[in-house]
Amino acid sequence: MERDPYPLYRTLRERHPLVRDELLGAWLLSRYADVRAALADARLGAADAGHGPASRGLMEPALRAAAERTAHVLARRISGRREVDLVAEFSAWLPAAAAVAALGLPWEDAARVQEWCRTGAVRPDGSRQELTALLRPHVARRRAHPGTDLLSALCRTRVDGQVLSDDAVTALAESLLAGGGETTALALASFLANLLDHPAQLALVRVRPGLIPGAWAESLRRDPPAPVVLRRATAPVRLGGTALPAGAVVACLVGSAGRDPFRFADPDRYDIFRADPAHLVLAAGPRFCPATALAGLAAECGLRALLDAMPGLRWAPGFRPAPRGLMARAPRRLLVRPR
Repeated sequence: MERDPYPLYRTLRERHPLVRDELLGAWLLSRYADVRAALADARLGAADAGHGPASRGLMEPALRAAAERTAHVLARRISGRREVDLVAEFSAWLPAAAAVAALGLPWEDAARVQEWCRTGAVRPDGSRQELTALLRPHVARRRAHPGTDLLSALCRTRVDGQVLSDDAVTALAESLLAGGGETTALALASFLANLLDHPAQLALVRVRPGLIPGAWAESLRRDPPAPVVLRRATAPVRLGGTALPAGAVVACLVGSAGRDPFRFADPDRYDIFRADPAHLVLAAGPRFCPATALAGLAAECGLRALLDAMPGLRWAPGFRPAPRGLMARAPRRLLVRPR
């Protein structure tokens, strides 16, 4: 299952679109339409995680500048090697390092953020005590001695005439740093693997970088970094014709939904020209989400930097990526030749 869950996903979609898994203690939901509806249902804990339009114009330029700079440094550092593992040397570091750079935090904090996210100390349920403890002293220092970094800009930001509170600034920064964690790093690894597996499409992206957003969305559809998204019903809800009580846990199989043939033609194929990838991961909804913005920029700026620094980027001889994992899935090694 960890190596190839897709045959099971196919069986679930065709025969058991909603079924109780006693081992997981959850109801498994596997078809695209059902998963999409469940993720959008407020009774299943789906909430708008955005932070409002006031932060978009401020944060996006700072994030892009930091992602471009960080990706360039990382790519140049490894470009002269004969072979390199892009996971260990690039994709595992870029998101966290870019977030830390944008906020103007010390470089060594990137390693701490990455480790906290990897070990689960920073969780999607909002438990971010470590990040809060890390950020509070920096927020206090920026209040007293503002600089040119994003954290200083957030401290100066006014909404309805009022300066953002320390809690609000910390929450925005936490969201950004959490976005630099394992999920984004895994998504970036799968994105690079998909393009390296399809040299003709990689060559097209090299000469037509405007194709990168579509290539990124298609990778999220085909190989989501979090194939299983757990939700708990806060009220009775009906799914797939079955009534579930409040408190029921629903496992939204995003990995199955993204390969539902009733929604996508030839769903196992990676195609950067797919008209509507309609992935169900890293979605911010109608409002701005710093973590989602960071993920997209890490993919775009990271790929651009690698292609610029590595003109002959390709798989190392004999190497094939091996995605694995059920709850968090991606290749754990990407061995390439830069030239």
